[in-house]
Amino acid sequence: MSDPRTLHADGLFNGRDLGGLPLQGGGTTPSGQVFRSEGVDRLTSSGWDALYEAGIRTIVDLRAPSETAKDTGVRPERLTTVVVDHDGLDQAPSFWQAYWETGLVGTPLYYGPHLAELPERSGQALRAIARAEPGGVLFHCAGGRDRTGIIALALLTIAGVEPEAIVRDYLVTVENAPALLASIGVPSNEQRIEALCAEHGTTVEGAFRAALDGFDVDRFVERSGLDADDLEALRTFRARVA
Repeated sequence: MSDPRTLHADGLFNGRDLGGLPLQGGGTTPSGQVFRSEGVDRLTSSGWDALYEAGIRTIVDLRAPSETAKDTGVRPERLTTVVVDHDGLDQAPSFWQAYWETGLVGTPLYYGPHLAELPERSGQALRAIARAEPGGVLFHCAGGRDRTGIIALALLTIAGVEPEAIVRDYLVTVENAPALLASIGVPSNEQRIEALCAEHGTTVEGAFRAALDGFDVDRFVERSGLDADDLEALRTFRARVA
């Protein structure tokens, strides 16, 4: 929690600013513009205040309808929530069948295939980030790891962030996972996730690196539904690059 990018808000264990990451052409991503986290339904009143004070004005919720239906908490009217069903279970049941049956849906092994086969789902989420009202944008799923990890991978690649920095950012979530799960009384499942990756000859980090290395950003953009204005907003993090 000593990382300067950490988003300190009561009820969050995996929130952080995606600003300050090194760009391949020099400089860094702007701070205070785009954030990632786990689900925000456990935020306290002071936690919501902290988000607002951080400059966040829009929240992009990547969860499925079955999840958002259970989130009955009251969100402050001063923050706008945009819901994007990133999974797209209803639209692509054949894609998901193998991943649900094997448990690989909880590993980075499905990130690359999802970006390649269902680019419109990530495109919709990225479009919501690009077109949000002025102010910071926070995107999240449930744990802030898989769906949020996919969007972060695509966004940071489009923005030209150095690949090693993208990997390091993902690994921060892996490090935060035990504390997040403990906060809701759930034991860590990291050994199970690593075991699933090992069955496929890799590790959690290795699987994420493979997804990042294999991400064809040009082909993704062609099929994502993003237009030129969207891409410019994503490349610049909706602000001038430092």
